[in-house]
Amino acid sequence: MEEHISSRKNPLLQQVKKLLTSRSERRKTGLFVGDGTKLLQEAVEYMPGCLQTVILAEGVQVRVPDGIRVVRVPEDVMASISPMEAPQGALFLGKIPEQTGFRPKPGMLILDGIQDPGNIGTILRTADAMDVSVVLLDGCADPWSWKVVRSSMGAVFRAPVIQATWDEVLSACREAGIPIGVTALSDRAVDIRSADLSAMALVIGSEGRGVRQGVLDSADRELIIPMNPHCESLNAAIAAAIVMWEIKRN
Repeated sequence: MEEHISSRKNPLLQQVKKLLTSRSERRKTGLFVGDGTKLLQEAVEYMPGCLQTVILAEGVQVRVPDGIRVVRVPEDVMASISPMEAPQGALFLGKIPEQTGFRPKPGMLILDGIQDPGNIGTILRTADAMDVSVVLLDGCADPWSWKVVRSSMGAVFRAPVIQATWDEVLSACREAGIPIGVTALSDRAVDIRSADLSAMALVIGSEGRGVRQGVLDSADRELIIPMNPHCESLNAAIAAAIVMWEIKRN
């Protein structure tokens, strides 16, 4: 049985607004918000047990599993809560999956301080396509923000989202005997094409500051993506895609 809500002050809709804008609210409640009919269908297919509530605009028809709360709202109410300029007419609340312990393996990608949600989502989407594990260190954008969920095109539903501290990653890689490589603009850095990336754990830093000094100091190798000398850096998502391609090529 569908519910109908017309008041923008309804507690459910107020909660949605908080979850869309506050990382602390997502952490406190263990919930995230997804936006769009396509993403909803991805969640239904790959993460149905985490779905809790689906909010649909009047006239929007989507497949929703039995037992999920379904709420109908007028189009103007949907427009008032959706973060999109042109809402697709579907929002959904889901439970953030429990974090599994970090387990290192060769050929994995480690993201350090990448704060742009679009870059994080794009990297997760590319990693899902190329079957590369990704770890988000402290300082990265929240993987369960609506922007990351959306730009990942559902990759957050299809592959585990792993978060860890640098100390955890470093300790586990050392114990497992997995060397750590970092992308860096330095005289010591070697061309990524000359290294066996599939045997390493690879760190990608933010565009603005690169990899943190503490991470850089702990690395076994410094690597560089060859490019024109007049270019200072690449977009983090593009750099990650190139590194992942080299990981799979080796």
